[in-house]
Amino acid sequence: MLAGALYNASSPEIQADQAATRAWLARYNAGLAHAPSAWHRLLQERLAQVGEGAVIRPPFHCDYGFNIGVGAGVFLNFNCVILDVVEVTIGDLTQIGPGVQILTADHPRNPDERASGLEFGRPVRIGRNVWIGAGAIILPGVCVADDAIIGAGSVVTRDVPAGATVLGNPARLK
Repeated sequence: MLAGALYNASSPEIQADQAATRAWLARYNAGLAHAPSAWHRLLQERLAQVGEGAVIRPPFHCDYGFNIGVGAGVFLNFNCVILDVVEVTIGDLTQIGPGVQILTADHPRNPDERASGLEFGRPVRIGRNVWIGAGAIILPGVCVADDAIIGAGSVVTRDVPAGATVLGNPARLK
């Protein structure tokens, strides 16, 4: 799975990892009234990397957590979803609006393979000082370079160059 190869999401090992993440998410999301410092400690329990001052406002949802790395000063607003079947990296000082979805899970294009229940993942990399507006969707395999801006509600299907602004569905350079 982590190598991007086809896998079966119903395998016992994967199901066990997801169950552990659901238990962690229940604790994390129950802490809305807690201070961000408490959120930070909980994030450090599950995420691969949590930079100093990083904040993810609950509720938050992910598949595993341990495939997510967030840099220093990163901010994710309420209701973000990260499907992290493979690595998701978010660079320092990046700001992500409410309801944003970052998706690494993908499915075979061949209908017979897809019907078999196999899937795969493609990593998402988001650079430093990126701003992603509310409700945007970042699709599998996308790289968003440093200082880029993603407009609210945009569906990002392709890599975004450094310093670029993209808007719309599909997101296009402004």
